[in-house]
Amino acid sequence: MTIPRDFDAVVIGGGLHGCSAAYHMAHAGLKPVVLEKNVVARHASSASAGGVRRLGRDPAEIPLAMASIELWHSMRDMLGDDAEFRATGQVRVAENDQDMAKLAERAASVRALGYDHEVVLDRKQLRRLVPAVSEHCVGGLYTARDGYAFPYKATAAFRLKAEALGAVVEEGTGVTGVEREAGRFVVATNRGAFRAPVLVNAAGAWGAEIARMLGDEVPLEPVALMMMVSARMPHFLDPTVGCAGRPLSFKQMRSGTVVIGGGYRGRVAADGELTELEFRRLALSARTAADIFPIMRDATLVRCWAGIEGFTPDDLPIIGPSKAAPGALHSFGFCGHGFQLGPIVGSITAQLVTQGRTNLPIEAFRVDRFAGQAAV
Repeated sequence: MTIPRDFDAVVIGGGLHGCSAAYHMAHAGLKPVVLEKNVVARHASSASAGGVRRLGRDPAEIPLAMASIELWHSMRDMLGDDAEFRATGQVRVAENDQDMAKLAERAASVRALGYDHEVVLDRKQLRRLVPAVSEHCVGGLYTARDGYAFPYKATAAFRLKAEALGAVVEEGTGVTGVEREAGRFVVATNRGAFRAPVLVNAAGAWGAEIARMLGDEVPLEPVALMMMVSARMPHFLDPTVGCAGRPLSFKQMRSGTVVIGGGYRGRVAADGELTELEFRRLALSARTAADIFPIMRDATLVRCWAGIEGFTPDDLPIIGPSKAAPGALHSFGFCGHGFQLGPIVGSITAQLVTQGRTNLPIEAFRVDRFAGQAAV
C-alpha cells in the first residue's frame, strides 16, 4: 500500500517529544507524520533515568514542569497507558550542613517565585521517608507528587495513541534535506519526500542539524549520559533520590532492581550513533550510591548503558518557533532533563500549530538566544 506523502505536519524525530507532539496534534484533528531515522525511542527516550521531576528545575522550566505533572497524573485517562508512572516523590539529600543551607536557600527562592512544591526536610523527616539513607546525611529537599516512569513505555504510549488518532510513524526514515515549496515544507528522506505546511524539529541530539537545514544555528553538544542497574534486592526505598553535593539519580523499581545515574558522561562514538562507557566515571557513580545507601555496598551491578542527548550552553532546551523558517517549530536539546517535560511540550507544540500561541512561558527557550555563538 502506498503511504500518502502529504500531511498536516511533519515531525522529525521519534523520541518522546516527537511522539508527544504527534499525539497532541492528532488529538487536535491534524494528521501528522513522524519521521524516525532508526526506531522509535532509539536514543535518549529509552535510555534515560525516567525521572518525573519538578525538584531542582531551572526557574524558567518550573511553569512547564508544573503543568506537565498534571498530565503525568492523568496519563492513563489521556493515553490509556500510564507508562508505569509511580508518584513516589523525589528527594535531594544533603550530606553536610553546607549542602543543607543550599537546599534551604533553593526552597526559599522557589517560594519567592510563588511555588510551594519543594519542601525542606530535617534529619528526622529524611529518615522517615528514606530509612535506608546513610547516617551522615543531615536532611534534604522533597517534592511529593514527583516520581518516575518507564521511558520506552511512555514514548510508546504516545506513539500508539497518536497512531490510533490517525498519525503515521515512519521508522527507518532519515531526513537528508528540507526545502520550501509553495508554502509547504518538502522534507527529503531516504524513502522519498514528505510534504506539510508545518514542520516540528524533535530530533534530539541531532536537532541542530535539522535546525541548520531551516536556517537556524544552535550550539548543541551530543552527550552520552551513563546509567547502571543492579540485580534484584529486597525492598528498601520508595522515593527517587538525588544528592545536593555530587551527581546522583537513584531509584529502586518495583522488581527490586536499582537504577543509578546522575549525569556522568561516557563518549559518543565517532559515527555519532553509538556510545562508549567510561568505567572510571561509572565507578564514581557507584561509589556515590554506596556512600548514600550503605546497602548498595553488597549490590551486584548487572548492566550499564548510555543514551545520546543534546546539550545547549545554558542547559535549557530549544522550544518554539523557528526564526528563519515560518511554520517550523523546535523541540530539542533537553540537556538530560526533558523526560518529565515531554507531555506538556508536545501540548505546547500543538497549541503553537493550531492557535499560533501558548499560554505557557517559553521565551527563555527561543532558538535565537545563542545568536553569534558558534555551533558545536
